[in-house]
Amino acid sequence: MDFVLIGALLTVIVVAVIQLALVLHVRNTLIDAAASGARYGTLADRSPQEGVERARNLISGTLSPAFAEDITYTRMGDGAAAMLQIRVAAPLPVIGLIGPSGGIEVTGHAYWPDAAD
Repeated sequence: MDFVLIGALLTVIVVAVIQLALVLHVRNTLIDAAASGARYGTLADRSPQEGVERARNLISGTLSPAFAEDITYTRMGDGAAAMLQIRVAAPLPVIGLIGPSGGIEVTGHAYWPDAAD
């Protein structure tokens, strides 16, 4: 009887730790792809839309195309303080029936030196 109770509790704890690790991995991957896309979109010979496509390709290649469906960009600031922001909204990965529901939203920023041109 004691083995069953301890085994069940230990199983729940292990699955919760795996769920947390998966969510953190997806979050960090999305943040890196958004930041990389923002930096790519601010290059002199690139457009913000190409930065969005870069982020989409990175996410699709690393995780799944389902995580790259909602990606947008925004120009922030004017002149010398201009920034490109790429926002990624994706579902949270859930193992089984446990874990958080909903989605995750991350952003990546890059300085945009030629935004006024």
